Amino acid sequence: MIIAAYQGVEGAYSDILLRRHFAAREEEVETLGVPTFRDVAVALLAGRARYGVLPMENTVAGTFREGYDLLAQYDLNPVREVIFRMEHRLLGVPGATLAGLTRIEAHPIVLEECGKFLATLPGARPTPAIDTGVAARDVAEAKDPHFAAIAPAEAAARYGLVELAANIADHPDIVTRFLIVEAVRPELRTPPGSKSRRTSVLFATAHEHGLLARCLTALADAGINLTKLESRPKPGRAWEYMFYADFEGDAADAPIAAALAQVRALCTEFRLLGSYDVATLAPAAAAEPPAAKGAALKSVAPMPMPAAAKNYPLAARPSRPAGTQIRIGEVLVGGGEFVIMAGPCSVESRAQVFATAEAVRARGAVMLRGGAFKPRTNPYAFQGLGWDGVDLLGEAGRATGLPTVSEVMSVDQVERMARSVDVLQIGARNMQNFDLLKAVGRTTRPILLKRGLSATLDELLAAAEYVLSEGNPHVILCERGIRTFETATRNTLDLSAVPVLRERTHLPIVVDPSHGVGVRRWIRPLARAAKAVGADGIIVEVHPNPAEAKSDADQALTFDDFAEIVSELEEIPRFGT
Repeated sequence: MIIAAYQGVEGAYSDILLRRHFAAREEEVETLGVPTFRDVAVALLAGRARYGVLPMENTVAGTFREGYDLLAQYDLNPVREVIFRMEHRLLGVPGATLAGLTRIEAHPIVLEECGKFLATLPGARPTPAIDTGVAARDVAEAKDPHFAAIAPAEAAARYGLVELAANIADHPDIVTRFLIVEAVRPELRTPPGSKSRRTSVLFATAHEHGLLARCLTALADAGINLTKLESRPKPGRAWEYMFYADFEGDAADAPIAAALAQVRALCTEFRLLGSYDVATLAPAAAAEPPAAKGAALKSVAPMPMPAAAKNYPLAARPSRPAGTQIRIGEVLVGGGEFVIMAGPCSVESRAQVFATAEAVRARGAVMLRGGAFKPRTNPYAFQGLGWDGVDLLGEAGRATGLPTVSEVMSVDQVERMARSVDVLQIGARNMQNFDLLKAVGRTTRPILLKRGLSATLDELLAAAEYVLSEGNPHVILCERGIRTFETATRNTLDLSAVPVLRERTHLPIVVDPSHGVGVRRWIRPLARAAKAVGADGIIVEVHPNPAEAKSDADQALTFDDFAEIVSELEEIPRFGT
């Protein structure tokens, strides 16, 4: 039995589409209604449904951008495009008449599509509903002959309603394009016997003259027929845009694969969303009589999430069992390689940050960390160089080719930091600054989320959920030690958190041994232990002359210290690989 998720309740267009589609394929389906389109993605990642359906485009309303966004954010794989003709019918309880109606309920877009017909009923007030299924259900429950809904024919059968008027849309052919999607990404290939295939991509180019035209020329030269091209502003990035493109053909075909390779080389970001079949559903039959209420309409009750994950369903391991991989430039975090992030606690000067960046890159680091805004317990301690430090860190990162990591401390810093820094760090003191978590969740930058000074693992995952729930799926967790009764070390580095988190969440996990103990000579064995216990990487503090460091001098590594640690780490097998 196939379980397929959709947004809405029984009788919604998405529900009807799934039933018709799988019936045409002679496959048995049970549908699972969820509150939002984002919940469709979550149901797939959590394994509660095999397929989901998302609207992508409508001949009246235009593009449903949320559909494309969810494909990109949740790595959903489109398996089939379905062209669905929307046949709007006015439904009421037995005994209702057009003249007696005072209220008509429907989805806002459906109300817009039926504007001319509604104008012929001046006594009836149009009322928005979440979806057409909800509208039909509301009419059935009200049992009021003055109340009607606009919905498909199947909704009449489901809720015991009668058809008061058929084909009431302003335009005779209102068509919506849907994608049926799944959570797993199979090998891209054309299924045997498939004649009609389409491919979707998401890409961004630098703001340079002619780059977009060169991308489109590469597709045109390969004889690719583009069926859609639309721009979308990048959240939090002024005047920067992503482009959604659909075209005929399969990405596995040699000419198309070669053209996409050319496009990828021209882009700052590129994602192949997938290739899929194209199908068109036959029009609906006439509405069945009320006696057919409930016939052949079976739905699945949502399966409960594990008890420990109720506060963080998006962060929980079942939502993405295979784990999350986060690409930052050429670095892949969570992809099996042990990632080393290194740099000064604080950016102090151009000479200091450039010398450190060159040294850590030469010795094995793949990312450059550096603080520009420093939260300090002592108000008279060095607070960082602020925006000057951000600029210096960015220059050092570009000069060495290392992606940069730096802490953002307040909501008003987020937009500007996101333009300059590759990974936004949320420090331990801000782990439960919920407004800040929401703000970084609305960016497209990866987030390094540090565990709070006394936070439990469930609290850390709930904090990650704030970021994920705002639409940013790129969260890296960081174990940096917690405050206990032990005073021998700065904090107690909780390495047991790594295997526990690997069970509870799909998010990558790095360890910060520098803050974990606060003493230079103890960082080395803890870095080894972090890899052995299964962490995806470490983040450590390195300084040209630790004795002169303006912050955290006792835990800063020398260049030689760092080189020895990296060399030893190469000999340590990472648990789980």
